[in-house]
Amino acid sequence: MTLLKCATHVVESVDDAVARYARWFDYDVVEDGVVAADLAAAWGTPASAGRRYAIMKPASDSPIFLRFIEGDEVPSYLPIRTYGWAAIEICVQDVEAVNERMLTSGVFDVIGPPKPLDGFPNVKPMQVRGPDKETVYLTEIRVDDPSSGLPQPQSLIDRPFILVLACPDLRATARWMADVLALEVTDPVAIRYSMISLAFDLPEDDRHELVTAKWNGQVFLEADQYPEGAVRRPAHPGALPPGVAIVSMVHPDFQKLEGHWVSPPVPRGGPLYGGARVGVLKTPEGALLEVIEGDALPWGS
Repeated sequence: MTLLKCATHVVESVDDAVARYARWFDYDVVEDGVVAADLAAAWGTPASAGRRYAIMKPASDSPIFLRFIEGDEVPSYLPIRTYGWAAIEICVQDVEAVNERMLTSGVFDVIGPPKPLDGFPNVKPMQVRGPDKETVYLTEIRVDDPSSGLPQPQSLIDRPFILVLACPDLRATARWMADVLALEVTDPVAIRYSMISLAFDLPEDDRHELVTAKWNGQVFLEADQYPEGAVRRPAHPGALPPGVAIVSMVHPDFQKLEGHWVSPPVPRGGPLYGGARVGVLKTPEGALLEVIEGDALPWGS
C-alpha cells in the first residue's frame, strides 16, 4: 500500500509531453482540460489558472498518476540544483530493457546508466532527463519481499513510487514529515549519489545524506540533503515553479493535519481527486504537497 497519488510536472506543451510519455513510457491520458481558478488559487499560483493540463496513468492501470501542466519556461532553472521536489522515481520490471528504449527514443537523455544503488544492491536505478528538464529515475527492484517496503511493477514501466525532495536542512524536513504527516522516517544515511555529485560538480565518491519516509512500512518519499550552492527554485510570479511542481498524496487522518494547511480541504472531482476533500500543505522548503483524504492505495492495479 502507498500514500503516493500523483506527481505534477510543468511543461512547455502538454501535447508534446503526452506524446512522449505515451510512446516511450506506455502511459495513457485519463483526463485533460484547463486548470480551474479555484484550484490554482489553492496552490497559491493564480497565474496557472486556465493553463492546459493532462493526467496520465501507467500501462499497469495503477491509479497513481503523472500530471502535466503547461507553464512558461524559466531559463534560470537548473535541474538538481534547487530546493523542492527534484525528481520522479518510477518502478520498472527490467531496467536494462528500459535503458535500451530510452537510448533509442531521441527525446530522453540518459544521464545515469543502470547500476546498483550504493548500499542497496537489490535496487538498480537509471536516470533520464526529458525536453522539459524533467528528471526521472527508472528503478528495477530486484527483490520479491513485501517487507522491503518497495513495489513489484506490473508493467515494463509502471508507476511513480517515490518522489524525491531536495532539502537545505535534511533533519528539519525529516522532523516535519514525522510530526506533521505522521510518517515513519528513517535515520539519515550517507551514500554515493551520482546525480547530486554530477549536478554540483563534486567528486564521484562524495557521499550525500538522505532519508526515506514510509506509511505502514511502505516507502513513498525520499528527502536528500543538498550541498552548498543549491538555491531556492526560481519561478514566474504567481505561477507554478518549473520541474516537479506538486506532489499529491492521500492521507487517512485529516485531523492530524489541522493547523498546518496553507489551503483548507475542499471536495474536488475527477480521476485524481475522486470527489474527496483535498487540502494543500507546504514542506519546509516551500514545495507544494496536495493531500487527498482517503485510505492508502494498493501497490498494483
